[in-house]
Amino acid sequence: MTTIESSPEAVATATNDSDAPSDASDSFLDRIADTLSSTDHKVIGRLYLGGGLLGLITAVALSVLISLERIDGAEALLDEGALPQLFDGQRIALVFGALLPLAIAACIYAVPLQLGARSIAFPRLAAAGFWMWFGGLVLNAVALINNGGTLGSDEDMVGLFIVSMGVMAIGLTATAGSIATSILTTRAPGMTMRRISPFSWSALVFSLGVILVMPVFVGTLTYVFLDHRNARTGFGGNEGIFDWVGWMVTQPASFLFAIPAIGLFAEAMPITFNRRLPARGVMFAGLALIGTAALAAVTQQNIQGLPWAGSELSTDDLGEKAQDLVPYFLFNVLPVIGIVLVALIALLCARPDGEIKVNITPGFVFGFLGFGMVLVGMVGNLLYAIDDLGLQGPVFEEATLVYIVYGAAIGGMGAAIHWGPKLWGPAAPTSKAAPLAMLAVIGTVLAAFPLYIAGFLDQPAGVVYDDGDLSVWNILSTIGHGVMALTVIAFVGLLVSTNRNGDDDDQPVDDPWDGQTLEWTTTSPAPRDNFVDVPVVHSAEPLLDLKQAGSSATTDGSNA
Repeated sequence: MTTIESSPEAVATATNDSDAPSDASDSFLDRIADTLSSTDHKVIGRLYLGGGLLGLITAVALSVLISLERIDGAEALLDEGALPQLFDGQRIALVFGALLPLAIAACIYAVPLQLGARSIAFPRLAAAGFWMWFGGLVLNAVALINNGGTLGSDEDMVGLFIVSMGVMAIGLTATAGSIATSILTTRAPGMTMRRISPFSWSALVFSLGVILVMPVFVGTLTYVFLDHRNARTGFGGNEGIFDWVGWMVTQPASFLFAIPAIGLFAEAMPITFNRRLPARGVMFAGLALIGTAALAAVTQQNIQGLPWAGSELSTDDLGEKAQDLVPYFLFNVLPVIGIVLVALIALLCARPDGEIKVNITPGFVFGFLGFGMVLVGMVGNLLYAIDDLGLQGPVFEEATLVYIVYGAAIGGMGAAIHWGPKLWGPAAPTSKAAPLAMLAVIGTVLAAFPLYIAGFLDQPAGVVYDDGDLSVWNILSTIGHGVMALTVIAFVGLLVSTNRNGDDDDQPVDDPWDGQTLEWTTTSPAPRDNFVDVPVVHSAEPLLDLKQAGSSATTDGSNA
């Protein structure tokens, strides 16, 4: 049956005026100005992607410095007073500089295309959100460089540090509001909520979570700022900043920000195995369960532990112990159950019954491997939240954050590769992209797993000290961060090379991955308004229906 009532031939005639001026004689500066002032969601997505990759490189570099300091505390590379700023900068860069912008980038450039929408809702709000986030990130860096973080000696810079985090939070909330509104209001005719793609659903859960969490974060920052500027008694002044706002850059809040990376994995599995996604409702429920991590953020809790030992368990206090279990289950276990459900449903696409056609795409490789890293981090958090294991002071928590952020970053890079043809036209070949994904996993494991071990060996977090017995784990972690840095740089090089030279593989330009959803029915790169005619859909996989009906599978006139 025909599920898209706009003709492929009509779509193919769309002009690609989303990014470039019509006059070829325009100067390079004019093109830059057009990009920076654009309200096209694809351009805004590219800006977030570029900023997120820059933030990721910065976060990795700071992680390398910290790891080097930990190898031999007796030979300090940095002044002791700069170390608190370094630790603050690392956490801010990991979450606000890399994890959040990469997630938003994928959502904002892919979701409108998947919905069959001509644009994102409130595009000016989304663009303003980017500039607020970017401006806040720059101000945060300025504050940290000038001794304005935890234990900072410059009162004005400490105030700027707090304010900059609030500016970033407001900007991200603005863009998330645009994404959520788009999913709820701009869907093509016939596209019900059950018919949206897994990635679009993950974007909805993610954006609503951001809208829920960020105002709480800004409110907390307001209290901390007033305390800093006035009494300095209620919140501990500049010494207590992260005692109150640290929940935003730790677990389980980071689970929420990794949901789009999980959504990419769910999106790529049906494409890889050329099957419809089974049990969509269960998949969507699993993604929603991961979103329960937002509840921990709203309650400003980064630890909901089990404060009781098995040896102390008795029939006299079972009720009290059960009460301790409830928040642990709600904030830590439910998200893990959610990601396991996503994995089980996605893996059903690979069931061996009948004829199976495997199509390994870069999105699948990055999505699968990134998903695995996020899962390891979430499972590690289950151990971290058990008080009796004594993991809440050592570097174990940092390891879980690195697993989640680097895993989600791998997913973000996969999203850039997967939907890259809709942004700049050519598709990156799997033969070049897949090795980078493997290298990123190696870097993630080397960077994070040694810290798991060091955490069990009681290496404290947030300090540098001389302990030769633990130096081997810090050396391995340093190597891992270095490998991740090289991977990100190589990935940027791949994007630039693909954009300039195209892909040598014999693939259709408009539908290089043999997709199933609406974004692959328009041209590559997508035109300014995405579609010539608003498509009308009758299933969750409209393009797959079209291919199975024997119609044209691409928008350039080639056959499926």
